[in-house]
Amino acid sequence: MKNYKLASIIMLAFLFCSHLNAAKIAKETPSSKNAKNAQTVQENVLKRKVAIARFSNETTYAKGAFYDKENDPLGKQTVDILSAKLAASGKFILLERSDLDAINAEQSIAGLNVQKIGADYLIIGSLTKYGRKNTGETGLVSRTKRQTVEAGVSIRLVDVSTGQIIYSEEANGTAETQTKTTLGMGGQAGFDATLSDKAIDAAISQLVENIVNNCMDRPWKSYFLSVDEDSVIISGGKSQGVKVGDVFDVLSRGKKVKNPQTGMMIELPGKSIGTVTVVMTGGDDPVNEWSLVDLDAKIDKNNLMAYIIQEKE
Repeated sequence: MKNYKLASIIMLAFLFCSHLNAAKIAKETPSSKNAKNAQTVQENVLKRKVAIARFSNETTYAKGAFYDKENDPLGKQTVDILSAKLAASGKFILLERSDLDAINAEQSIAGLNVQKIGADYLIIGSLTKYGRKNTGETGLVSRTKRQTVEAGVSIRLVDVSTGQIIYSEEANGTAETQTKTTLGMGGQAGFDATLSDKAIDAAISQLVENIVNNCMDRPWKSYFLSVDEDSVIISGGKSQGVKVGDVFDVLSRGKKVKNPQTGMMIELPGKSIGTVTVVMTGGDDPVNEWSLVDLDAKIDKNNLMAYIIQEKE
């Protein structure tokens, strides 16, 4: 009898422990694990600085006698949608045109220079196609009206450090709505203004993923701002994802040569000469952020632009 009671107690304890383990596993399902991992990855992303340098409306839509190129509503609409989608990715710091103008006003630009322009990548784009139309069908007792908007968007992504176009593509988007009346009864609608947003959104959505991939596939870069006996300061800081303890490679820049196949100047890969370790970050905003680092490399203090600081691959 005693052995039977002891066996029963052991069995109950085993079942209780199994229940606790099952509850713990249920709380941490694969989806929750993936969500935690995704959150960790998101927090560790080194954000790239991107500026939309120009986005023009190349269509003839709404270009009357008083058309103002600088205040084109469709062009601004396209920029707003693109900016929102890039920001939503969580992988970019978007610099406004006003930021670029302020930087450019303080420094004369001789060609594309990442430290003067302040962005890693420039987006140059245009609205290449825009049109809307009404179609319908009339039956014996019913009538259908369909409103359709078509938009085409072209994008070029430029690596500021080299001036090269690293991605170029065009995409089209369509949006439509339909109303139907029977014996005069049913929906009555004028032109649906939201169709413009939807059509442009549909076109841009096809391009955003490739923009993200082309930027994130390339290593995050920084540059020396100041090097002296007391401190070494590089560009980039907290809002870009730089943290105390981060270690980055220091590369001597490769020489620039002309590619005979394309006729363009290209920069050859640099050589690793050491590392920097972040000990402090500062700055008020992405434009003027900096990081104080410990330098473990021999560099020419009088030629800081001869080096690139790059995340470890």
